[in-house]
Amino acid sequence: MMNAGCFAPALVLNADFRPLNYFPLSLWSWQDAVKAVCLDRVTIVSEYEDSISSPSFEMKLPSVIALKEYVPQVRNPAFTRFNVFLRDKFSCQYCGTPHAAADLTFDHVVPRSRGGRTTWQNVVAACSPCNLRKANKLPEQCGMMPLSMPVAPHIWQLQENGRGSRRTICMNPGATISTGTPSFSRPEARRATFKIRMSEDQTRSAIRIAVRQPCWITAFSAA
Repeated sequence: MMNAGCFAPALVLNADFRPLNYFPLSLWSWQDAVKAVCLDRVTIVSEYEDSISSPSFEMKLPSVIALKEYVPQVRNPAFTRFNVFLRDKFSCQYCGTPHAAADLTFDHVVPRSRGGRTTWQNVVAACSPCNLRKANKLPEQCGMMPLSMPVAPHIWQLQENGRGSRRTICMNPGATISTGTPSFSRPEARRATFKIRMSEDQTRSAIRIAVRQPCWITAFSAA
């Protein structure tokens, strides 16, 4: 029987068997997943070995579920710190050095004190040394022009950057998510396959995903 306090998230796929959200990865609590199953809003793709039960009812906890109705994807991604880093491929836009998300900063190309706005077109990812060196100067004054001019990305660009990245991204203290493109021995596999292991201390140790085209997430772990 599953302890109600255990951490058993369910990965949520759209009706086309792609994650409902890529970044952050779409995860529902086991309570929300069970409720959706009971309301017949989702199809169970994979289950944990653990189960919940009552005197008259028992079911295995779903580890992967797919919506029965397709939810259209947003074409214009939200302006967030993480999406800026993803657009810039987790690399400093002044020196070009790749970094983990936790080691990057949010830099205004035209400083706010000089009228710069917090928009896609004026914000880039920067490492701390470059950010400190640029300080409150204009790019022309310090000779630090962004390697790529900042623009508002499309959602497919962020997804593509996520697929091609081998970066480890900090999502919350003690948790990381690794992205990349795994190799598959069976190209005919058309829907997602998953491997989820839960340790006794109630953690996610791994989520491995294979989809019908090269993929975005290869592993997830949390403390």
